[in-house]
Amino acid sequence: MKKFCGKNAVMTVAAAFLVTCPAMLCAQDMRLVPDADGNVPLTLDKAIEIALADNPTIIVADQQIQLKEISRKEAWQALLPSADLSGTVQYTALAAEMKLNGQSFKMGKDDTYTWNGQFQIALPVYAPAVYATMNLTKTDLMNAVEQSRSSKLDLINQVTKAYYMLILAQDSYDVLQKSYEQSSRNYQLINNMYELGGVSEYDKISSEVQMRSMQPPVISARNAINLAKLQLKVLMGVTSDIEFCINDSLQNYEDQLVPGIIDIDNMSLEDNTSLRQLKLNEKLLQQTLKLQRTSFYPTLALVGSYAFQSLYNDNLRLGNYDWGKSSSIVLSLSVPIYKASNFTKMKSTRLQINQLAETRRYTEEQLAVQARSYIDNMNASIEQVASNKEAVKQADKGYEIAKKRYAIGGGTILELNNSEISVVSAKLTYSQSIYDYLAAKADLDKVLGRDDLIMVNER
Repeated sequence: MKKFCGKNAVMTVAAAFLVTCPAMLCAQDMRLVPDADGNVPLTLDKAIEIALADNPTIIVADQQIQLKEISRKEAWQALLPSADLSGTVQYTALAAEMKLNGQSFKMGKDDTYTWNGQFQIALPVYAPAVYATMNLTKTDLMNAVEQSRSSKLDLINQVTKAYYMLILAQDSYDVLQKSYEQSSRNYQLINNMYELGGVSEYDKISSEVQMRSMQPPVISARNAINLAKLQLKVLMGVTSDIEFCINDSLQNYEDQLVPGIIDIDNMSLEDNTSLRQLKLNEKLLQQTLKLQRTSFYPTLALVGSYAFQSLYNDNLRLGNYDWGKSSSIVLSLSVPIYKASNFTKMKSTRLQINQLAETRRYTEEQLAVQARSYIDNMNASIEQVASNKEAVKQADKGYEIAKKRYAIGGGTILELNNSEISVVSAKLTYSQSIYDYLAAKADLDKVLGRDDLIMVNER
């Protein structure tokens, strides 16, 4: 079977937007080892492994998890004591003067400097808002992890379908190319017979038309291979200069077409990433409501301070100043009384919780319908593959009969052409039905949240 592994102009055009960092390229080079022909053999597992490591979407999702980790640390760090050192210097050009009952009093000293400094340590003793925020950031981190998992599941689904699409394009090209070569041989044979006067000019023209009509589909199939490769490269996050080939065929996956592998009645959507995110978002809203309730709770803080100051100095020689020192420990209690916006915020959050609950219920119903639809498509594809496989056998047999009948003069060129078209159509339909099954299975795995490949690549 012929597989297209060479470079082409389409790949060169894609180089403008397939740029990755040098470290990523080094990692790719370790996994993409070319063979003797300079092409990298690629399997589905390897394609998924590279995509999970190098696709920019996954890299951004992992960085988002790191940001949530930092936010979680910031939340509990609010319970640690804080220390501040502050100071001021004031120059009094003309001190204020107070006059009372005909007498005047200077409220300071002209042309002097006043220095103040303070060192303060504050420790939260009871801070309900901080406790609620810690729980909120923990759930937010879990949500970021689930979003990363969702991105990986979506990428695996796209890479899997793109990989199978490339195989379908290669199989289709192989069928069309062989048909074109057969048409060329038929044309040469009939043309030779025509020159010897054995067949009519109509037969010669018909065979030539048949041959030339096969050329455009062959060209389209070759372009389809190039585009499928380009799409797979983009999903994998590799550069266009890396050439790979897939020595595989959809026929090799026929053994996987087993009916009844999914029990519809006991099918579980528990691992579906959309439902998981909705549950986590609902939990976030519940914790947000608890955080808003803390605005009604008192807070208690312990503050210790040490202050020093020097008044009315007429020079800047700090070592000669007389410094006054003081220290204090303050237990501060703050009790909120009334703030109208707190009630409005809580009411809005409750409505959002109710909306999310309805959204989750509706989404679950939609996902169940999708899963059943994918299973039905898989079962239908299994039946079609069995029927199409038999159709390929019958079409091949019919073509051989038509060719023999024409050779002995018992058939017409129209029968020969029609039988050849039937062979091509049957083989293309056979490959398409296998692809439909594999694509539906990939979509079903995404809906059910199967993350086996993620676990394997994270080990």
